[in-house]
Amino acid sequence: MRYLLALDQGTTSSRAIIFDENGKIYATAQRETQIKTPQSGWVEQDANEIWATQIAVVQQAFASARLLAKDILALGLTNQRETTVVWDKRTGQPLAPALVWQDRRAASWCNTFIQNGYAQQIHQKTGLRIDPYFSAGKLVWLLENIQGLRTLAEQGHVAFGTIDSWLVWNLTQGGEHVIEASNASRTMLMNLHSQQWDNELLDLFNIPHNVLPKIIRSDEYIADTASGLLGSTIPIAGILGDQHAALFGQACFDVGTAKNTYGTGCFMLFNTGTDIQYSQNQLLTTLAWQTQQQRCYALEGSVFMAGAIVQWLRDGLGLIKHSQEIEKLANQVTDTEGVVLVPAFTGLGAPHWDSDARALLCGMSRGTNKAHIARAALEAIAFQVADVLTAMQSDVAQPLTELRVDGGASCNDMLMQFQADILNVPVLRPQIHESTAWGAAAMAGLKMGVFAHLDEIAKTWQLDRAFEPTMSEDQRQSHLAKWHRALMRAKSEV
Repeated sequence: MRYLLALDQGTTSSRAIIFDENGKIYATAQRETQIKTPQSGWVEQDANEIWATQIAVVQQAFASARLLAKDILALGLTNQRETTVVWDKRTGQPLAPALVWQDRRAASWCNTFIQNGYAQQIHQKTGLRIDPYFSAGKLVWLLENIQGLRTLAEQGHVAFGTIDSWLVWNLTQGGEHVIEASNASRTMLMNLHSQQWDNELLDLFNIPHNVLPKIIRSDEYIADTASGLLGSTIPIAGILGDQHAALFGQACFDVGTAKNTYGTGCFMLFNTGTDIQYSQNQLLTTLAWQTQQQRCYALEGSVFMAGAIVQWLRDGLGLIKHSQEIEKLANQVTDTEGVVLVPAFTGLGAPHWDSDARALLCGMSRGTNKAHIARAALEAIAFQVADVLTAMQSDVAQPLTELRVDGGASCNDMLMQFQADILNVPVLRPQIHESTAWGAAAMAGLKMGVFAHLDEIAKTWQLDRAFEPTMSEDQRQSHLAKWHRALMRAKSEV
């Protein structure tokens, strides 16, 4: 049996999963990572903690599987995107906190470029909107606000990267400073057409070119892990940003196929094939993956708060002790009795893009209890996904016939049924819930010859359960109208 190791570095945890060549999980290990919010709109992590937890879970997974590094054919890596790390090339030490994708501190910088009329130019070049979500604004903020950082950068001592860059640097003990193309497409610095750093944008943003990593393919053999790190070396042979990895792991290889991942945030990607398709409805155009054989693009809708809403109910309000309790609590009532939660805790993502919107809990009465709020929280996830799908359907010619789902909250049957009802589209949950990690492992397997072509990866996709829509059209429209009324109240222009 051949084994593939996936490193899955997410927003709230680092995980390592060992798969066999059929996509069966052989061992898994996970450790939480801490998030700090020093002030409103700021979201930070410790890059050293990210690395420490990631290498620790690799060793833990080996021990659990009773395997050694020499038993692993290849390592695939997937990561939270847009999160920005800067470190000293000489010492490998971070020079600032890692600014998480949810961080909004670059909002005023972004607004300046919007007001100066750069939105269309940047959209055409990068496929993205000008928003603090992306890495460019975070990097500029660090260069301008961390004392001495710009000077160090101009001297050639600073390395910038997303989490894949940071992990590869550490896995190779400083041997490689790279960024995979799907991650690079989320920086607001890569030209989507050439898949190279855009010199005009770098000059416009005043970013020194020498801080940037080399852009590589998704299926590129980068290097072996450093000798002495894991007992034996392992080829690093596949990298994808987490949402791209989930699209790949869900075998959405055909134009018109789509997946939605329910993680900290919620991300729907729709495969548009080899064509760059720009959205007229506030969605993003992104590189899905770049392999030796194929360049694939996607439309994406990004929702900032999904599983993070459940975390807030747990940690912020104390309504539940464990995240898994949310479904049981929500099922204590048959509906929210008019309660709506708009989870704009860090603004609104697609298709609204309102960074100044704030969360709203409304429609409560004297009879409202925590079960109603729990149900409203789960419904809020589904409503946000519905807004994205509506925008997506307006952009593409072919209607979506099914939605493949993954991520932690996809295990929640109540949420998945409500999602199918509110979308009026079947929701398909696969047997491999770890689509993101599997996507990275499968990409590495493709490079190293475990799979000869994509069809062999597609055969590993097996259905666990299909959720068919059962809600009447009148009920659906009533739910959506209630949601949109609340949404208008949460937006910043009201």
